[in-house]
Amino acid sequence: MAARLLSSLASDQLEGRRVLVRADLNVPLRDGTVADDTRIRASIPTLDLLTGAGASVILLSHLGRPGGAVDPDFSLAPVADRLEELAQGRVAFVPATVGPEVQERVASLEPGEILLLENTRFLPGETANDPELAAAWAGLGQVFVNDAFGTAHRAHASTVGVAEILPAYAGLLMEREIRNLSALLENPRKPFAAIIGGAKVSDKIQVLDTLLEHVDKLLIGGGMANTFLVAQDYTVGKSLLEKDRVEDAKRIMKTAEKKGVGLVLPTDVLVAKEVTRGAEHKIVPVKKIPNSWSAVDIGPESREAFEAALADAMTVVWNGPMGVFEVPTFGDGTRGMARMLADRVDAGASVVVGGGDSVAAIEELGLTSRFTHISTGGGASLEFLEGKELPGIKVLQDRSEAIA
Repeated sequence: MAARLLSSLASDQLEGRRVLVRADLNVPLRDGTVADDTRIRASIPTLDLLTGAGASVILLSHLGRPGGAVDPDFSLAPVADRLEELAQGRVAFVPATVGPEVQERVASLEPGEILLLENTRFLPGETANDPELAAAWAGLGQVFVNDAFGTAHRAHASTVGVAEILPAYAGLLMEREIRNLSALLENPRKPFAAIIGGAKVSDKIQVLDTLLEHVDKLLIGGGMANTFLVAQDYTVGKSLLEKDRVEDAKRIMKTAEKKGVGLVLPTDVLVAKEVTRGAEHKIVPVKKIPNSWSAVDIGPESREAFEAALADAMTVVWNGPMGVFEVPTFGDGTRGMARMLADRVDAGASVVVGGGDSVAAIEELGLTSRFTHISTGGGASLEFLEGKELPGIKVLQDRSEAIA
């Protein structure tokens, strides 16, 4: 790994330092409180390492898309409350992102304390990677740590701009993400299988092309499977379909055949009259999807075929649900996949998961601890697997300046 790592530093290199940390605390809120603290918990090991070494921490994060303006609905105040609970009272919050109040609070920080600044995206300069804003944040610290893998594909002031000014390091979460995702493409144990779901083929074309260079088996589910079914001359009723991607699906199927990659598609599906809770639904073969119905999940025969294809896999990557998981009735395929893959880990396989609803299914079933790695970055993990250079990681590799 070429990026400079926080884990390589000795405690005395951090003691007494002010460390600017970019974390990914972009969590869902409900009624003014944190609804899912997974990303907050993922940031704790890096914060513990820094405060345990006697550093003081200035913490940056975005929340949602407030559009470069202050919006109370996107304040990080509720996140600060939850972080304070998890960090055992070491956290303070300042309702400002730059300016005299921030500078005053930073100047009074003691070793072991954490100060969370307000939402970075309240300022338009954040997403524009404004050099003046980056310099203002860099002036608060002596060292920069990027632990926000979920935003590594964005060239923002808090991810790239600051790292071009201060000695910059990858945090523990960033390091773990890079290591686990790199292993999929560089040295996977064979057989290597990929399970790709979700709504749209267009979102996954590049990752499918990249994975075909590495995997032994490719399993496709979710709404994107409909496009592949049409490429096989089936009709899919009212199901989600990208007609302009049918030729891409045909090309991917031909490439898989040419490379000897086992391509597994659904053979039966759960269809519903409406894609809503309580709608009439039934299992049908893919060749008999009714004209006025929509495919909303893979069927039991497909689940069995997927399980058989994965029975000997020693490395698996899973991105995207098998159906409309947000409607509980249509989530059996996704939940079944989560259980099946947890069993593969118990059998000695490495399973890496990325993608919101895939992760949601695992958490709902209480299976999180049984997986090799669950990525915190949906878009970032996809772009990493596509082989793209992520700006937030590249800048850590390009930096030559280190802590003296």
